[in-house]
Amino acid sequence: MPRLSIGLPVYNGEEYLAEALDALLDQTFGDFELIVSDNASTDRTAAICRRYAARDARIRYVRQTRNIGATGNHNATTEMAGSPLFKWASHDDCYAPDLLERCVAALDAHPGTIAAHAWTAKIDGDGAILDRYRYPLATASPHAPERFRSALFDVGGDDAYAVFRTDVLRRVLPYGSFYRADRVLIGSLTLHGPFHQVPDWLYYRRDQPDRATRAPSVRAWCTTMDPRRADRLRHPVPRLLAEYVLGYLRQIHRAPLSAADRRACYLLVGEWLGSRARPRRLHRGAEPEPEIHAGPTGERVEGRQA
Repeated sequence: MPRLSIGLPVYNGEEYLAEALDALLDQTFGDFELIVSDNASTDRTAAICRRYAARDARIRYVRQTRNIGATGNHNATTEMAGSPLFKWASHDDCYAPDLLERCVAALDAHPGTIAAHAWTAKIDGDGAILDRYRYPLATASPHAPERFRSALFDVGGDDAYAVFRTDVLRRVLPYGSFYRADRVLIGSLTLHGPFHQVPDWLYYRRDQPDRATRAPSVRAWCTTMDPRRADRLRHPVPRLLAEYVLGYLRQIHRAPLSAADRRACYLLVGEWLGSRARPRRLHRGAEPEPEIHAGPTGERVEGRQA
């Protein structure tokens, strides 16, 4: 069994898929399986995947018979994973050759941590670096409420693409399809242990105009995650927003916390809800563009508003 399973969910990713696969296969750490789940793509994605799978035995290519949404496709890769460590990878991002090696080494050196990642650089369609961001969240804190508070209130970070301890990740899965389920996933993981950030720019996130975070409405965001969310009767917008809040509450209830820490985290959700009670209501308009603000040492840090 390899030490690491990489789940790469993809839908119509022909433009950048080969570049992403090359960046993963050329890693200095090679003890991994690469699970590529093709979400019934209609472009050349299948042909690219089959070509790469034929030349590298570490690749397991699976094609979904229908579009199960981004959430279902992400969850499919974790269900197939058989390694003690797990990482999601995007079909259009790139990675420094030593990203996996340094993240796995960090987890080995810090057995109390549950995830390891590196700082993010944003790249354009040609791979040119547009900006670099230091990590702004307090997820390395030994205190669960402090980590959770930072995940709720602070902006920035790409922790969904960290290397996780698989058993911990599965405690908070499956990945939801309600509004901003990605934030709930990360916030929930902070309740289970600290993260480690490799202090170097090793992860290159492609800045795409069609990112889910730029969906024009809450429903559009959720429908990308799960096509069934397009049904307005079964999935009205208030439900999609209520599930967002309930996702946090359910994970706090399930997490291995002391009574005091659990109470503190519940209070933080209440504080966070109060901070959201402003004239701006996301479910009536577009998802805001990421804010750019000064980080703790003056560098520009990108953040996505919840």
